[in-house]
Amino acid sequence: MKNLLEDYPLYPVQKFESFQEMLKQSSNKFPNKIALEDLNNTPINRVTYRELLEYVIKFGKALKKLGLKERTHIALIGENRVQWGISYLAITTFNYVVVPIDRNLKENEILTILHQSDARAVIFSESYREIFLEYKRTIKGLDFYIDMDLDTESEGILSMMELIRKQKFEEGKDEFPKINPKEMSALIFTSGTMGSAKGVMLSQYNICSNIIDMRSMVELYPEDRFLSVLPIHHTYECTCGFLCPISAGCSVHYARSLKTVVEDIQKVRATILLGVPLLYEKVYKRITKAIEEDKLKSILVPTLKSAISFVENFGIEGLRKKVFKEIHKRFGGSIRIFIVGGAAPNPEVARGMRSFGFNFIQGYGLTETSPILALNRLRKFKDDAAGLPLPSVQIRIENPDEEGRGEVVAKGPNVMLGYYKNPEATAAVLKDGWFYTGDYGYFDEDGFLHITGRKKNVIVTKTGKNIFPEEIEDHLKKSPFILECVVYAAKDNNGDETIGAILVPNAEEFIEYSQKTGKEVTKDLIEEILKKEVRELNKELPIYKQVRVVRIQEQEFEKTTTQKIKRYLIKQEDSVH
Repeated sequence: MKNLLEDYPLYPVQKFESFQEMLKQSSNKFPNKIALEDLNNTPINRVTYRELLEYVIKFGKALKKLGLKERTHIALIGENRVQWGISYLAITTFNYVVVPIDRNLKENEILTILHQSDARAVIFSESYREIFLEYKRTIKGLDFYIDMDLDTESEGILSMMELIRKQKFEEGKDEFPKINPKEMSALIFTSGTMGSAKGVMLSQYNICSNIIDMRSMVELYPEDRFLSVLPIHHTYECTCGFLCPISAGCSVHYARSLKTVVEDIQKVRATILLGVPLLYEKVYKRITKAIEEDKLKSILVPTLKSAISFVENFGIEGLRKKVFKEIHKRFGGSIRIFIVGGAAPNPEVARGMRSFGFNFIQGYGLTETSPILALNRLRKFKDDAAGLPLPSVQIRIENPDEEGRGEVVAKGPNVMLGYYKNPEATAAVLKDGWFYTGDYGYFDEDGFLHITGRKKNVIVTKTGKNIFPEEIEDHLKKSPFILECVVYAAKDNNGDETIGAILVPNAEEFIEYSQKTGKEVTKDLIEEILKKEVRELNKELPIYKQVRVVRIQEQEFEKTTTQKIKRYLIKQEDSVH
């Protein structure tokens, strides 16, 4: 493998092992710079780094004065907002354990996590007030209920704002308690695409090492402005979109909603956006559709792209952003990097976004690894690869087959402490310090890691061939008529195992088709077109990977908050096409 650091060295990053160190460093360097800002109207709308430190210390002291002993577990649930960030940092820097809860969970799921996590207090936004009022009256499972939006205590529910107001802050005085950064500091319950959520135990040392590694591979500037869109309870957004920019003195701006993302990017003139593949697919489709509908642009744009590619061969850079200035203006004119995670993006979308002059990179990781294991860089990337291993991380392929594919196994300071109160599950994935990811992958000749699919999803044919459903799904989604799909092991009419696919039609595409052809969109037409698409796409696959069973459903699949399909909810009935 090539030494990729020879011509592209790592960036220097100031070291820190705890959130206390991280926050003090940033507040000392950037006291008057905006740290966090809500684009919605909330009690604490915007804070500078100095104010962030003050709020964190005041709230941490307030939690202590309530009588909560250090190492107590405190749950946190709410929308992306400044108070969520203050709460997270106050809990962790004052030696409590934070339990971030998915805001989209159902009531019974929220209460289950509160019970499983042994939380003694919960901090929440007003959206959850009724749930916790009822919980307080009927179950009495927690000692303290703290509302971000209440101005004063009501019905036994404490006010976060009132608690903060009662505390004093002494400038320059270090009021943080002593902590061990290698102890559990965050207890995160995984989204569970296979239906089994487990409590992942992470230390501040785990997370801080991951932040330092990421920043050494992708340079951040204090002038960078992050727009926060993804659910902040998720480790990807929390580590990469909240803690990482805080460590570098950047500004984090919380979007009003998913619907207003483009407007919010323009408003704050965001330089960095973290998203999941679905978000970027929609953005890219919007751009290409606008070009296709303009006759002149539909002719000019491909020609311009080819001309720029030719000029770039001579080392001339930066032309794309100038030539496609109009497209960049739609995104505020300042976007520096689009980062995608949570799942593998469509390489065509990545190449397409880059062809318009946007930096587009992806990474790979899991909650259990804080979360990043591999990352593409701005000048060393492959659109079909997960990326290069982080500097502190070792990755190897366990039991590779003849093609070099096997389970991805990782070791490093970012690997979790284990699963909470679940030694059996911990022992199954942590062996001699190595974490068994459950993902299959391989390294190419340039040292880039490629992920082919989940171990649990692999279909093994009668001839012993391994088929990764995710690869076939990505191939099927090349059809504009297929919005989503799930590939699985099906049975044909003879009872033999074959490849099946459940397809969700892309309604927008069928409406456009109807408008162009004048044909009415019926169930029969949808079935005819989708099966024809599958037959055509099958021609590009080896025989053993070809889809032989097709099912069509109108409803989109149920997903986790990072837009991964919950496979365990899918019934796999068969019908041959």
